[in-house]
Amino acid sequence: MTIAGIATPGKIIAVHLNYPSRASQRGRTPAQPSYFFKPASSLAGTGGTIERPAGTELLAFEGEIAIVIGERARHVSPAEGWSHVAQVTAANDFGLYDLRAADKGSNVRNKGGDGFTPLGPVALPASVAGEDGWRVRTWVNGELVQEDTSDTLLFPFGRLVADLSQHLTLEPGDVILTGTPAGSSVVVPGDVVEVEVDAPGAPGAPSTGRLVTTVTQGAVPFGDFGTKPAVDDAQRIEAWGSEAEHAAAVAAGLASPLDAPTTTNDADASASVAPEASRSVLTDEVREQLGRSAVATVSAALRKRGYHDVFIEGVFANHAGDRIVGTAKTLRFIPFRPDLFKEFGGGFNAQKRAFDTVGPGEVLVVEARGERGTGTVGDVLALRAQVRGAAGIVTDGGVRDFDAVAAFDIPVFSQGPHPSVLGRRHVPWETDVTIACGGAAVQPGDVIVGDGDGVLVIPAAIAAEVAAEAAAQEDEDAWVAEQVARGESVDGLFPMNAAWRARYDAARATTSTATDAAADAAVTQELR
Repeated sequence: MTIAGIATPGKIIAVHLNYPSRASQRGRTPAQPSYFFKPASSLAGTGGTIERPAGTELLAFEGEIAIVIGERARHVSPAEGWSHVAQVTAANDFGLYDLRAADKGSNVRNKGGDGFTPLGPVALPASVAGEDGWRVRTWVNGELVQEDTSDTLLFPFGRLVADLSQHLTLEPGDVILTGTPAGSSVVVPGDVVEVEVDAPGAPGAPSTGRLVTTVTQGAVPFGDFGTKPAVDDAQRIEAWGSEAEHAAAVAAGLASPLDAPTTTNDADASASVAPEASRSVLTDEVREQLGRSAVATVSAALRKRGYHDVFIEGVFANHAGDRIVGTAKTLRFIPFRPDLFKEFGGGFNAQKRAFDTVGPGEVLVVEARGERGTGTVGDVLALRAQVRGAAGIVTDGGVRDFDAVAAFDIPVFSQGPHPSVLGRRHVPWETDVTIACGGAAVQPGDVIVGDGDGVLVIPAAIAAEVAAEAAAQEDEDAWVAEQVARGESVDGLFPMNAAWRARYDAARATTSTATDAAADAAVTQELR
């Protein structure tokens, strides 16, 4: 069998963890690489299908860079290892979490199934780029979900070849799957997964093309003569990537609920709320009420309820007159440290993941510790958020490409412009957690409102009542302003004493009656 111009390899060797982004997601960073074998019968080409076996639920993709040995390697050094690689192509290291426990680390059953190792569609000569010059990207149903580059690897290609050659002979045609970056998750029947490897810095930016695999549903159950598939809550959360992502999948009808939902304290509960669930507090009515209420008015309603420290200090809009209303998606930066930036700053890091996953109606809120001495948002990322339908961006740091960002429609509230990149002061660290932005605590799903006075955070649980009170106060203030414009004194009117209150209530009742009559007349006319 030949796939992507590659003859059936004698060995397919896969690396467990190799990208810092994935290691961070897993919560462990290996000191040395570890490996497992995949059978040649698991190979497939582009345009094929992969079957999710009957009775299973956790089939996950892993986009990877595959390297193909061109020259026999035995006891070679890391400096020599890359010279033994002939070709580079795209791979998808599919795995079935339902069978991980049965494998006890061997991965024979959970990663060895037919079609579980697609390769291709084109194998590029390794000579077109150095070992640090490659990029891997993965799309699910057209949405980019993984992106990273080989210059971030914990264990470069040459080192992998050298390490393996200490233990066994690598023969021409052998394939090494070099690990997957963050973003791997579960796919379901009907999903289409695409993986592409390219060398963007090489002349002509050569590419393997997209390796396309469609997920189908299997109908043949496992027999009673072997270990049956089994999953637990830990497997579900790890397969989907996080508890929040699993919760979102449950809400969308794509995943089974946890058997025993974790009990969290109130401070942690909102951090694991799925975006779909958190957005439900911002109904059309609540959004309309907040959209016509000044931040100053909302602030007063919050103060009545004991919320005095919910103002994001020091930020202003890039467009005069901008307003934002949306639910919070959060991103956190930590202070710069060279080793941490080297490990977590490159590839599809937390900053890129946040901008690439912000949803329609969400406000991306960034914790930059009030550090305005570097940019935390740039033109490309701001454009990505706008294209995805985000309601706005708030950062207590600086903005690069300030004029270009200001030319976009998306509202951006920040401490102002700064030309420097992240590596001057920040390391992109994590998303969808509770953060501190401009002195205010922000949880995923909180409601964010902003105007010329600044930006406020409304806890999701009280958003509806605060919005209703603020809208009512706006109506009252508008009526008061009309009286002042007619020449009335503010004494007793602002705030209203009992006499003025009675006049206001009467005027409001009259307006309400007139509105109802007009509505009835319109309905009658329509019926005619």
